[in-house]
Amino acid sequence: MMPLHIDDLPTAIRQIKQQLRRELPHYQQVFQALEADISRQIDAIRAEQARGENPVPQIHADDIIAGRISEQQKALIRQRGCCVIKGVFAEQTARAWNDEVGNYLERNNFVEKLKNAAEDNYFGTLADSKPQIYGIYWSKPQVEARQDARMKAAQVFLNNLWQTESHGKQHFDPNRVVSYADRTRRRPPRSGSLGLSPHVDGGSVERWLDENFRHVYRHVFSGEWQRYSPFDAEGRTEAREIPSPAVCSMFRTFQGWTALSEQRKHAGTLTLLPVANAMAYILLRALQDDVPDDSLCEAKPGRALSINQTWHPLLLTGISSIPDMEPGDTVFWHCDVIHAVENEHNGEFDSNVMYIAAAPWCEKNAAYLKRQWPAFVEGKSPPDFAADDFEVDFAGRATEADLTPAGKEQLHG
Repeated sequence: MMPLHIDDLPTAIRQIKQQLRRELPHYQQVFQALEADISRQIDAIRAEQARGENPVPQIHADDIIAGRISEQQKALIRQRGCCVIKGVFAEQTARAWNDEVGNYLERNNFVEKLKNAAEDNYFGTLADSKPQIYGIYWSKPQVEARQDARMKAAQVFLNNLWQTESHGKQHFDPNRVVSYADRTRRRPPRSGSLGLSPHVDGGSVERWLDENFRHVYRHVFSGEWQRYSPFDAEGRTEAREIPSPAVCSMFRTFQGWTALSEQRKHAGTLTLLPVANAMAYILLRALQDDVPDDSLCEAKPGRALSINQTWHPLLLTGISSIPDMEPGDTVFWHCDVIHAVENEHNGEFDSNVMYIAAAPWCEKNAAYLKRQWPAFVEGKSPPDFAADDFEVDFAGRATEADLTPAGKEQLHG
């Protein structure tokens, strides 16, 4: 599948907006009805918060493994588009990993090397400065966590929340997971302005400009947004991104992070808009008459899709902190869910996590594995990330000898 290339972006935006408005002449009334639905969901979220409840569903890994998650719980996760899974790893295991990652960075003088880092600019339009995300991918704890059987059970559960077949075609195999190597984050206490403002990953202007992406949102653009399911896989694995050193070119059902230290509100943790169909609002908002003809609410290619006060104030009112998490707990959010990281870390301890998503087997992801495997073998940065290649000479890096049979299959295909 060829990546998406656009030579004249302002013209392309003007043309697609004209086309989408032509095909949906009552786009204003449709947007108003959708806005009312989103407002209702946010009101419910805020009411839960006022009662001291957290709107992000919480389940336990033991219940996933034992098949004890109810249909009601699954329905809530689909509605909210996110969940915390407690106890994926033992707390002492996660704490040991946290220490080991710290030792790995220190032993290999990572902070010095970071001064020469390539700049990916992915978060260039976000309001806040760069977070403390470290471009390491192949430490032994990261590789161990990705290939762990309990992590796989969580990922398979999440993949199976999707409708994976339509018209006699299976869009992806929910029971076969693949490893998407991502980074780690280590954020010290009392660190301010190192957050990420609200955004969505996995495509910005492409969501309007790529016909395959538009097919994913076909019910939104036809005005039948009530029929749109964020968990319908049709078209997802064919969606095309504009190539960039920091845009995920794999299909992830859910993004995620694994806590290596306590995660607490006001301590530099994750925040989410727990509304799974909010992407429909973002898409139709850009078609409204107050948005300049050559703008998609300031969406920029090769960057995160930013949610901002100018165009999306309603969505910002529903942003919620995730529940408190202990080391070894995980949080996952649907690939279209708006997320952010708190600006201020007012806690007492480091806020440390490993990014581990849920990615299923499909042709798109298999093609990425072929490019990612040599990076693992050589200790280079994976294909989706800035080519810093910090770990090529790192002592203690994971090698093929550290892979279990399952880990090798997930990483090699």
